[in-house]
Amino acid sequence: MANILGNIHSIESCGTVDGPGIRFVVFFQGCPLRCMYCHNPDTWDFNVNQKMSTEDILKKYDGVKEFLKNGGITATGGEPTAQIDFLIELFKNAKEKNIHTALDTSGILFNKSNTIKYDELIKYTDLILLDIKHIDSIQHHKLTGQPNQNVLEFAKYLSNKKIPVWIRHVVVPKVTQNKTYLTKLGEFLATLNNIQALDVLPYHNMAIPKYKNLGKEYPLKDIPALTKEQALEARNVILEAMRAAKIKGN
Repeated sequence: MANILGNIHSIESCGTVDGPGIRFVVFFQGCPLRCMYCHNPDTWDFNVNQKMSTEDILKKYDGVKEFLKNGGITATGGEPTAQIDFLIELFKNAKEKNIHTALDTSGILFNKSNTIKYDELIKYTDLILLDIKHIDSIQHHKLTGQPNQNVLEFAKYLSNKKIPVWIRHVVVPKVTQNKTYLTKLGEFLATLNNIQALDVLPYHNMAIPKYKNLGKEYPLKDIPALTKEQALEARNVILEAMRAAKIKGN
């Protein structure tokens, strides 16, 4: 193994919402986004928390692998691709052990003019969990601090490479709970050929105490949580737009 150290926030040994099966979830430290609803603001800064090698992580994985039924390793954060060299090494060594690998990413750091490292990364990546925060670039910038061009280009790149993707989209009242935006998202997703699942997640405000403990202002404190029923309605709008776009395309 190469002598690369990753800046790791924490590890969860039995994750159930971060890919198929029961997962060993590695939270990378550092993120270029500042999502208003982020529930892990403690992962934003790049130069804090523990340094770990891929060997350190895989030893911890081996200690619990009997409990990881139909699972594997998921890299999340933070933004794992901010440490792409370490991420590549981790996934490469995981695949040598026949471990299923999943990457939870916003795609924000993708650059279509230089994909060399992403070309290497996807050799060892079984599944991408792609968070599309907002389909409108201006609104995406308001929500996260960055436009969404790289995100959408990354989605197209993965489609062209035929890498399996689960799309994730958080529906926030007054932000993304909007039929026009949801329809536009569905129309975009219809152009991709690699989507295996669509997770439409209801916004919640359970991170408020964490922000308070960190001395940070929670930007959406006046926004109510979305109900599961409202999330289902939003998902149906996206799916209907996908179907209509595909029919029109044919």
